[in-house]
Amino acid sequence: MKDKIAYITGGSKGIGFGIAEAILKEGGKVAITSRSLTSSEKAAKELKERTGNEAVLPIEADVRILESQNAAVNRVLSTWGRIDVVVANAGLGHFGSIEELSLDQWNETIDTNLTGVFNTIKSSLVSLKESKGFFITISSLAGTNFFAGGAAYNASKFGLTGFTQAVMLDLRKYGIRVSTIMPGSVATYFNGHTPSASDDWKIQIEDIGEMVVNLVKLNPRTLPSKIEVRPSVPPSA
Repeated sequence: MKDKIAYITGGSKGIGFGIAEAILKEGGKVAITSRSLTSSEKAAKELKERTGNEAVLPIEADVRILESQNAAVNRVLSTWGRIDVVVANAGLGHFGSIEELSLDQWNETIDTNLTGVFNTIKSSLVSLKESKGFFITISSLAGTNFFAGGAAYNASKFGLTGFTQAVMLDLRKYGIRVSTIMPGSVATYFNGHTPSASDDWKIQIEDIGEMVVNLVKLNPRTLPSKIEVRPSVPPSA
């Protein structure tokens, strides 16, 4: 991973932050985005302090807007010249019965979790072709297991899982590896949750970070194209 350049959407907290930290600890460089420049700058400062690696580029960008993703990718290229790894991590969730789900909640979920990933790969595709890089999406077990109150979230993640697998088939002829990681319960700030000791049984963000690093380091002849990951022993087990 040394000197590899990674672009991570939604990298200011949660899973994206954990992935950025893991790459930095391996000697890589990371650009992280947030819709808030303040958030991305705060995360960049913390990442530098935690890893001792100064190669962190904070960017304000919105995955829902293709032009915003184009500008973010161009910022990375103007800073470091190439992109080796793209992690489409930015996501959100609105939950509730279809009776309660609003059109705005539906649109925000689909636009962020699905269209946002489309925008991310479209903006970075030329760079990944040049580097024969790696494109990784963060889906969810909700992309294969549906549940009541999950109409918008399930639709976005089922779509993301299928989208990623189709993109994998489209791009492998260019030497680009594409994979999706589908975590179960992760200890993050997702949906307003604040991680605490009660989340110790869950997947930790550093676990996903380690998984991304291992994916990139794997011999290019081999591709784990879809990875389901769960807590080993949930409380109900």
